Amino acid sequence: MRIAVLNKDRCKPDKCSPYGEKPCIKYCPKVRTGDETIVLSSNGKSVEITESLCTGCGICIKKCPFNAISIINLPDPLKNQITYRYGPDQFSLFRMAIPKKGKVLGLIGQNGIGKSTMLSILSGNLKMNLGKFNEDTPDNDAIIKFFKGSELQQYFLELFNKKLSVVHKPQNINLIPKHVVGKVYDLLKKNDVNDLLDNVVKELNLNEILDRNLSVLSGGEVQRVAIAAAYLKDADVYLIDEPSSYLDVSERINMAKLIRSLTDDNKTVVVVEHDLAILDYLSDYISLFYGVPGAYGIISHPQGVRVGINIYLNGYIKDENVRFRDEPIQFHERPPIDSLFDTGASIFSYENLEKTLGDFHLTITGSEVHAGEILGILGPNGIGKSTFIDLIANKIDNFEEDKLKISLKPQYIKINESKLVSDTLTKIRMASYLSQSYKKRLINSLKLDNIKDRKISELSGGELQRVTIADCLSTEADIYLLDEPSAFLDIEMRLTVAQLLRKSIEELKKSAFVVEHDIITQDFIADSILVFEGTPGIEGRALAPLNLRDGFNLFLKMMGITFRREKETKRPRVNKIGSTKDTYQKRINEYYYIPK
Repeated sequence: MRIAVLNKDRCKPDKCSPYGEKPCIKYCPKVRTGDETIVLSSNGKSVEITESLCTGCGICIKKCPFNAISIINLPDPLKNQITYRYGPDQFSLFRMAIPKKGKVLGLIGQNGIGKSTMLSILSGNLKMNLGKFNEDTPDNDAIIKFFKGSELQQYFLELFNKKLSVVHKPQNINLIPKHVVGKVYDLLKKNDVNDLLDNVVKELNLNEILDRNLSVLSGGEVQRVAIAAAYLKDADVYLIDEPSSYLDVSERINMAKLIRSLTDDNKTVVVVEHDLAILDYLSDYISLFYGVPGAYGIISHPQGVRVGINIYLNGYIKDENVRFRDEPIQFHERPPIDSLFDTGASIFSYENLEKTLGDFHLTITGSEVHAGEILGILGPNGIGKSTFIDLIANKIDNFEEDKLKISLKPQYIKINESKLVSDTLTKIRMASYLSQSYKKRLINSLKLDNIKDRKISELSGGELQRVTIADCLSTEADIYLLDEPSAFLDIEMRLTVAQLLRKSIEELKKSAFVVEHDIITQDFIADSILVFEGTPGIEGRALAPLNLRDGFNLFLKMMGITFRREKETKRPRVNKIGSTKDTYQKRINEYYYIPK
């Protein structure tokens, strides 16, 4: 089976050859023999590929200056397993994950590989076409027949007959305040069908924001309100897309407990999540998505949680004999022995500081930052982490204003409507203070060439995050400040960004502060840990930096959470509170790194 995929956002016929034939059309062997394998669309804004005529020679792929064409050969059995295709030369999704009553199905895979598409199909907002279009588009009966003999047959039968109520918590929560207005309490009360509001407010710590308008809430607060609103609705199926974005570690655990409790009432729950520790904690079983982002996605057969995540990290599905990653993702079981103590010359030091914002008071213990050092910042939301970042970024109070250059990647990214991704690429390539290898690593690691012709305002959350990280790391500075760089990134890109940060700071011989709630990602990034403690919204205290073992121990002790290590991959897994391992690790004061 062969599929041809055209990325219409990248295809620019007027720019690739404004005065003659387009390279893909000109050099296609089938076109030269008289077939209309590749033709210019009726509006002239892109080309169109006829899949049935394509021989898969790959010449058009090499000739296209914008990398807009993909020709992919797939196993023939998949031909009869396509469930949705956006168009004749657009993204294809193969198979469907199988939700089950009283269970939580976790979905794991790269961005742009079909997870949100599948949720839209399960919600009924997007109707499957089984890869057929126009007059051949299947009706409801054909779709039900397609899944005959599987659990999905009954699911879609009930969905199409409106016997199944579905709640869908969307991925992009930043749009919620633009479409929903009013106070938090009024919104939640409106959705409180079973009189569970008091319990949900307690579980998600919403009491302090009940009287606030949605428009003034932070990202983490909007996320918790969205989860609460979805939970309070009385439905049969709950589809939850990336619930941990903007939440701190304790809030993620509270969210996971609440979502898992839905299964007590025999509800069907499907969750997309990129934080591996939370996905592991939440799910009863998982389905893997693999393929080529933007081109096609294949859904694996259901897997047990531990085995499924290990398969994803190793990149090989044994029962399908498919390898989708060249190198496995590996974790280190022990903290680096040189953490904190084998650092370069001091770049920057700061004295004890205090800052008051309204009713909130922040106290900062003085310390210093060294060349090549990354300080990971951990603490609950509302404890002063972003305020601390702003203090440095604005060079106020007791900071040495005239000696420091700052580069900031903020938590909430402001969108410049007129800016293009290519503007950032030009900035990187023109930066004389960066080596060619550094520029190449930055562009390739963050996959910027793939989106270079897009407007910033058109980017997804993950794409915008990648461009902003690139902009930050290509700016000449002494200190780099990155606030939640992994938000909206999939697990692959999170670890890629972590490795990129490490190499960049080491090569530049500068320093960085990184606020990050994903414990696994923070473990990859940090040399030392700066822990914030106190009472969120009232008082925060930034302690002096600690080595990784002491820093993680202190923070997780504050959270009341322990992690164990999976035997095969060594990845961290959250222990159930009160379990044998949880009790043992708390007794020996090892919350993250466990001694042999």
